[in-house]
Amino acid sequence: MIKTVPTVPFDDQKPGTSGLRKKVRVFQQPHYAENFIQSVFDSLEGYAGKTLVLGGDGRFLNRDVIQIALKMAAANGFGRVLVGQGGILSTPAASHLIRSSGAFGGLLLSASHNPGGPDEDFGIKYNVSNGGPAPEKVTDAIHARTLAIASYKILDAEDVDIDTPGTSQLGDMTIEIVDPVAGYADLMESLFDFGAIRALIADGFTLSFDAMSAVTGPYAVEIFENRLGASKDTVRNAIPLPDFGRHHPDPNLVHAKELYDRMMAPDAPDFGAASDGDGDRNLIIGRHCYVTPSDSLAVLAANAHLTPGYALGLKGIARSMPTSGAADRVAEKLGIPLYETPTGWKFFGNLLDAGMTTICGEESAGTGSDHVREKDGIWAVLLWLNILAARRQGVAQIMAEHWTTYGRNYYARHDYEAIAKDKADALMEALRAKLSTLPGASNSGGTVKSADDFAYADPTDQSISRNQGVRILFEDGSRVVFRLSGTGTEGATLRVYIERYVASDGDLGMAAADALAPLVRAAQEVADISGFTGMEKPGVIT
Repeated sequence: MIKTVPTVPFDDQKPGTSGLRKKVRVFQQPHYAENFIQSVFDSLEGYAGKTLVLGGDGRFLNRDVIQIALKMAAANGFGRVLVGQGGILSTPAASHLIRSSGAFGGLLLSASHNPGGPDEDFGIKYNVSNGGPAPEKVTDAIHARTLAIASYKILDAEDVDIDTPGTSQLGDMTIEIVDPVAGYADLMESLFDFGAIRALIADGFTLSFDAMSAVTGPYAVEIFENRLGASKDTVRNAIPLPDFGRHHPDPNLVHAKELYDRMMAPDAPDFGAASDGDGDRNLIIGRHCYVTPSDSLAVLAANAHLTPGYALGLKGIARSMPTSGAADRVAEKLGIPLYETPTGWKFFGNLLDAGMTTICGEESAGTGSDHVREKDGIWAVLLWLNILAARRQGVAQIMAEHWTTYGRNYYARHDYEAIAKDKADALMEALRAKLSTLPGASNSGGTVKSADDFAYADPTDQSISRNQGVRILFEDGSRVVFRLSGTGTEGATLRVYIERYVASDGDLGMAAADALAPLVRAAQEVADISGFTGMEKPGVIT
């Protein structure tokens, strides 16, 4: 029986760049998850009888919300739902399943790299039929509906067994519990030379992958250990846990310090990598050689032709505005376009759908290509492994040769987390107010050449996205970017991106902290970060 349940709106359900993210306790409020899911359905047209993909990263509340979503999908008229077994689907695997099944769209239950557990974070994101995040016109419609909703529809039924593969009925709707790993692993095998990677490993090449007790564990075991022949201890923290083992599943040098220490040890493996809560981010570390996400994007683009899936070359490269300009120099040498977009994978999705670009990346450890419409951590690791197998060089040697060819973009991101929102907003408003006075001024970073608030005109649909980050550009090509992040659930996070370019004939061997020290001082001078936030230094540096 379909029930229509009266409800009242919540005023805090505006989706961000990656859906709605809140604390678990917020989602546990009566009607909270139901209101948002109904608002998603109410904002869509033409889904009656169509297929919905449903799954998540296994974090706390994942299984509960899957049951709610299934009963609401049945009550609202979907014809079929594909559910990852056990409620598990990595974000890139969900994107692939949406595309390969011809689904109308998908509900992805994740807060990505945010912590999980009863007192931590949860999220719901809607992806459209191309497999990518909903565009702004859809998320705006969802938000508007959340403010006006008066009721939701849900089937009065028993919970569904989501652990046993097979088909069942829920009202008039068919439910298929599918293997969350196999189809995605097959896709990876179609893109990369698994034979060459297997031969590299058989010759003694060693690797270590930290799944961070998150969703990529089953994927990594199947691909790296079962299909590529790596040793059975290659994948660490391989079992997805609701609280991620009480760790923060963000693959950076702070939260993946165990992997970093392993890769810097005298007996380090040849290659190390990690992925995040929902599997869309990656960390790459060679033996005694950390690779920044910006450099990783550039190296992958420069060498992608060595792999079967990209042997014919790239149509273009896209990067988010805060990401370093390292990929720009690769695009210039390859004679292909470089697109600089706001942060948010949906902007890449437009370019990918239009056939304008092939490889995309963000400084926040997300890289991907036109194989899906999400960033993809396992994909990035496999592309690195295929390049290593083709070149038969170590990561450090590949990086050294890359910098010798293109120069080096010294780069870091400083995160000031959990700032009171009014203070963060005041800092950004003060920065914007002084933009016109900065060109020609000097500070610890040198002389300012220009300053602006980045705006993006999407070449696919001519839409304009404004206020995407304050940029301070210096005469020598260095820059500092200030931006408030939309991925947190508590307060505001100020991200400060610091970049200095050194040409191929310059000093390419400096420690990044030393190379960037003057620009770090300049950021403080220009924005008065400590004055607005009370923080003398960032909580996280990546």
